Amino acid sequence: MDLDEILAGKPGDPLTALTRQDLDPLSVEECEARIAALEGEIVRTRTRMTKAVNHRASADDLFKR
Repeated sequence: MDLDEILAGKPGDPLTALTRQDLDPLSVEECEARIAALEGEIVRTRTRMTKAVNHRASADDLFKR
């Protein structure tokens, strides 16, 4: 799935603004800080996904019995 498809119709979404931000004015240090923040957000998002999958699997197991 293309990023433009995911963000289509969400003009006020912070992720949309983030992906369209001009990176040229940023220093190397600012780029490194941005990458660290984004990597932290990736970890947080993956953790949320894992919890959702595990919760769903637990619910499925509960109702199969």
